Amino acid sequence: MRGDAESSSRPGWLLDEIASAGRENLDPGHVARYDAKEDSGAAEEVLLSQAIGLDPASTVVDIGAGTGQFAIAVAPFCARVVAVDVSWVMLDRLRAKAAGAGLTNLEIVQAGFLSYEHQGRAADFIYSRYALHHLPDFWKAMALERLHRVLRPGGVLRLWDVVYSFDAAEADERLEAWCASASTGSDQGWNRDELEEHVRDEDSTFTWLLEPMIRRAGFHIEEALYSDDGIFAKYMLRRD
Repeated sequence: MRGDAESSSRPGWLLDEIASAGRENLDPGHVARYDAKEDSGAAEEVLLSQAIGLDPASTVVDIGAGTGQFAIAVAPFCARVVAVDVSWVMLDRLRAKAAGAGLTNLEIVQAGFLSYEHQGRAADFIYSRYALHHLPDFWKAMALERLHRVLRPGGVLRLWDVVYSFDAAEADERLEAWCASASTGSDQGWNRDELEEHVRDEDSTFTWLLEPMIRRAGFHIEEALYSDDGIFAKYMLRRD
């Protein structure tokens, strides 16, 4: 099993990020289907990044990179991309895709929010999509503080996640509606079992808990967009 050397040097009190990665993200069958199930809209995200300053000299860190949809899309438009994920299964898929694309400025690192150690010049952009929810709230706060250190002053953190913008009293109704909206297929979209597993076993939080953590870590929230169903949030965060 990969990651053993890193785990042997990890403090005993530190969260095991591989154990918290989500069952499906360590499953080769799920990873093989991931790109068909989940479209990150990477091309649009690259255009958005360019509109706010991404250029050929930029350093980008994609943390929770998964199969590398964004990392591979952004690599032709910047100097350096570091794709970071705790799942060696995801990273094996990413390596194969990167090799096929002939990319020379993409680095792949097996690590997570709590274990990634950035090398070289500070990042201009950090991108993270559907990854932070794998950490409980205490560790989310720690992760945000560590990301702040990776970014240069004025750098941007683009954060997408399952973050609930409704009140706790609405949770039963909202979460049941989300699970009921699931796909009926296993290869296209997310089925009800998968959505229920997310709610039950993963660590999505409320916007009104996450956003104070963001500010306390030293970020200014330039934009916060919430889905109409209250399930998803997209943030544009600027390092103070």
